[in-house]
Amino acid sequence: MQKRVFVIGLGIFGFNIVKELFENGFEVIAIDKSKNAIQGIRDYATKAIVADATDKEIVDRVGIQEEDTVIISFGEDLAASTLITLNLKQHKIQNIIVKAPNDDHMTVLEKVGATHVIIPEKEIAHKVARGIISPNVLDYLPLSEEYTIFEMAPPESFLGKSIGELQLRTKFHIEVIAVRELISDRFIMMPPADFVIKDGEVLLVIGKEADIERIS
Repeated sequence: MQKRVFVIGLGIFGFNIVKELFENGFEVIAIDKSKNAIQGIRDYATKAIVADATDKEIVDRVGIQEEDTVIISFGEDLAASTLITLNLKQHKIQNIIVKAPNDDHMTVLEKVGATHVIIPEKEIAHKVARGIISPNVLDYLPLSEEYTIFEMAPPESFLGKSIGELQLRTKFHIEVIAVRELISDRFIMMPPADFVIKDGEVLLVIGKEADIERIS
């Protein structure tokens, strides 16, 4: 059974989260105290509810369960985000994701029980900067403070050479964990040392950002 997602606050961020999840088959319940906002989201949500989410009875009123995911999306209103987060935590909601405008708000929200705090502007800035610093990097997934999985187009110097010949582990301290062929979308997991890298392939590698920058 697929978990439900409740999105509280329908600004630009909240609206697009609801729409994206709904279009990908999730059961999404949108909540906002603005009737206009709810009217605008009705076609892109499983259910849309006009309600003031700072009301302590909101969890019971809309039927949020412990196993549901709740995304709180407000702008600068730290008081509202904090009250809602605290209320959800007291109801033992397991996954509480909150949007915050800065690191100070993030610290407060984490202390009152947010499972994960997102600062969209900071994350987008990092991604844009990463694309400039390492133009070969197509996407990335941080695993820890040190290590990240990167999806990258192989530099021209890699083409026609085998993974063993490039000595990626020795020279760059990175490991190729998969190769994706763009035309067929076929994945080759844990390619052997004699695998030759070709144009039209994308590498999935694990390593440190500094090492990826050296390649780029």
